[in-house]
Amino acid sequence: MKRRIKLAGAIKGYLRWPLWLSLLLLIMNVSLYFVSREAGTLMTGYLLLYVLIAGILFFQKRSKIVGELIQYAADYGQVQRQLIKEMVLPYGLIDYEGNLLWGNDEFLDIIGDEKFGQKKITNCLPGVTSESFPESGMDQEVHIELDARFYKVLLRRILVEELEGTVELKNTEDVSKENENTLIALYLYDETEVRASRQESQDQRMIVGLLYIDNYEEALESIDEVRRSLLVALIDRKINKYMQSMDAIIKKLEKDKYVFMFKNKYLPQMQIKKFSILEEVRTINIGNDMAVTLSIGLGINPESYLRAYDYARVAIDLALGRGGDQAVVKSHEKISYYGGKSVQVEKKTRVKARVKAHALKELMEGKERVVIMGHNMADVDSFGAAIGVFRIAKTLERKAYIVINDITSSVKPIMQRFLSNEEYGMDTFLNGQQAVELVDNNTLLVVVDVNRPNYTECPELLEMTRTIVVLDHHRQSGEAIDHAVLSYIEPYASSACEMVAEILQYVDEGLKLRQVEADAMYAGMMIDTNNFLTKTGVRTFEAAAFLKRCGADITKIRKMFRSDMQEYQIRAEAIHHASVYLEHYAFTECKAEGVLSPTIIGAQVANELMEINEIKASFVFTPYNEKIYISARSIDELNVQVVMEKLGGGGHMSVAGAQLSCSMEEAQEMVKRTLDTMNEEGDL
Repeated sequence: MKRRIKLAGAIKGYLRWPLWLSLLLLIMNVSLYFVSREAGTLMTGYLLLYVLIAGILFFQKRSKIVGELIQYAADYGQVQRQLIKEMVLPYGLIDYEGNLLWGNDEFLDIIGDEKFGQKKITNCLPGVTSESFPESGMDQEVHIELDARFYKVLLRRILVEELEGTVELKNTEDVSKENENTLIALYLYDETEVRASRQESQDQRMIVGLLYIDNYEEALESIDEVRRSLLVALIDRKINKYMQSMDAIIKKLEKDKYVFMFKNKYLPQMQIKKFSILEEVRTINIGNDMAVTLSIGLGINPESYLRAYDYARVAIDLALGRGGDQAVVKSHEKISYYGGKSVQVEKKTRVKARVKAHALKELMEGKERVVIMGHNMADVDSFGAAIGVFRIAKTLERKAYIVINDITSSVKPIMQRFLSNEEYGMDTFLNGQQAVELVDNNTLLVVVDVNRPNYTECPELLEMTRTIVVLDHHRQSGEAIDHAVLSYIEPYASSACEMVAEILQYVDEGLKLRQVEADAMYAGMMIDTNNFLTKTGVRTFEAAAFLKRCGADITKIRKMFRSDMQEYQIRAEAIHHASVYLEHYAFTECKAEGVLSPTIIGAQVANELMEINEIKASFVFTPYNEKIYISARSIDELNVQVVMEKLGGGGHMSVAGAQLSCSMEEAQEMVKRTLDTMNEEGDL
C-alpha cells in the first residue's frame, strides 16, 4: 500500500534537495582540482561519502516518512470528522433531490430522529424547498420556524471532492446524475433570541399621536348650559381611561385638542379593536342632540421623534380632511384608515371661507396669469367651479385660462353657451399641451374638484409651478398634491361649486357673475347633490340662493340636462338587470356603448338604484376605454368611500368611485370580496 503511494509537491522536492546539492559539491570538487590536486582528491572522497549517505536517507527512509504522513493524515481526518460531528453549529448535507445525506449531532438534535432525518429535507425543515436551493455560486437564506424557535437556514453549494475524508455520506446512491458532483450544505443559525430582542426594541418605541374633538362647540351648543361641564367631563374621562389602558402619556393642548405618546406594542391591539375610543365617545349621550366625534392621527417613525410628530400632524390633517370620526396611522411606507362611519357635521360659520377667499385674492394679485384645472373627464361640478374661479381672476384683471381635454356629454351643453359668447372665446379653454406651453413661475395654478395629482386634467402642470391652490370637497387620501400654498378641502360641502360660490362673496364687493356663469355653477351643485337630495346643508341652499340672485335660470338648466331616448333606455336596461348581494347591496352592469359619456350614465343608474327600498348601497360597473368604472352610492348606512379606497379609488361617504383594469366579472368579484371581508370584520 505504501509503495503504491507516490510523494508529490513540496514534500517530494524537500526530500530531493540533498541530491540536488551534490551537483553543487561536484562543481566545487572540480574547481579544487585546478587549485590543488591533493585537495581535489580529498574533496572527491568526501563527495562520494555525502552522495552515499543522501541516497541511503532518500531511498531507505522514504517508506518510513510516507507511513508517518499517512498516519498523521488519518489522525487529522479523524479529528476533523469528530470536530464537525460535535460542532456547536448545526450542519447538514443534502443532495439536489432534497434527501438528507448527513448531519452533525446538533443538526440531528434539532430535527429529532436520525432515521427520520434521512428522508426528505422538507419533512425535517418545513420551508426549505427545492425552490430555495442555490442555483449558482450565491448562497441562499431561508427563515423557518421549528418547535417554537426561529432559524436562519443558509444553503451553500459545495463539490463532493471537498468532502472526501471529512464526513461519511449516507444515501449517496440517491444523488442525481445531473448534480452528482455537487451537494448542498445547510447551516442553521438560531435567531430566536435575536428576534425576541428586535421585537422588544420595536415594542418599546414611542408613537406620537394627536387627538382632536371634531365638533366640540356644536356638541356643547346642542345641550343645556348646566349639562355642558358634565359632557366635557365625560369626554375627558373616556379619553383618559382609554389612554391609561395602554400606559399612554396624554396632555391637553386646548379645550378640544390632545397630544399623547405610548409604546408601539399597544398599537396592534388598538388596530384590532379599530380604535374603540371613537365608538365610546360617540355613544356619550346626556341629552345632547349631536353625537361627539373624535379624529386621531398617529405618526410612526423609528428614526426620529420629531419626524414621528410630523407624521402625526399629517395624519390628523388627513383624518379631518376626510370628514373626521376616524383614526389615521401614518408611517414612512403607508397610511392606514380606521373608522369614518358617521357623516361630518356641516360647519355653520363662514369664517374659514372668508379667510381662504382673502388668501386666494392675494395670490392672484401677485401673479400675471391664472390657469384653472379640474379632474380628467370633467363633470359639471368641476366645470362650474372652474368658471367661478375664472370670474374671480377676471374681476382682479388677471388673464385666466381653463384646462379641459375631453368634453363629456354632461359638460357639452353648457360649454357651448360659453364658446358662442364673444366674451370668452376659444382662447379661454386650453388642452393639456397648450397649458404646458403657457405655465411658468409667474402663473397661479388653481385645482378644483380634485385633490389627487394623478386624477387631474394635466398632472404635468403641477411640476411646472410652485404656486398651487387646491379647492375641493372630496375626502383626502394618502396621495395628495404637494407644495400647495393654499389648500381648502371641506368634505362636508356638497360640491366644489358650493365652495367657490362662498368664496365669490368675499373676494371683491364689485364682483358680479354673468348669468351663464351662474347657470354653470348652479348646474354643478344640482348634479352633485342629485337635485339637492344628498349632502345638502344650510350653506348649500345659501350658496344656491346667491347663484339664483346672480341670475341662474333653473328652467333653462333643467332643459339642458335632460336625457335623450338612447341614454334613458340604457339606464332602464341597467336597472332591469340589477341584482342584490348580501340582501342590501345592488349590483348591475351599465352597457353604455355608443354614448359620449358612459360613466355619467353609470353614476345616474347608481343614484336611481338608491331609490329602491332596503338597498343600502349600489355599485354600477361601466366598461369604458378598456377599464371598468365603478360608481358607488349610499345614503347613510354604508361608507362607500371606504369600500372604494380598498380598490384604489375614493370619494365621499355616500358618493364614491374607482377605476379597475380587469374584466367585468373580476371587478364585480373584487367588490363582493371587499364587502364579504367588511361584513366578517363587522364594518357593514
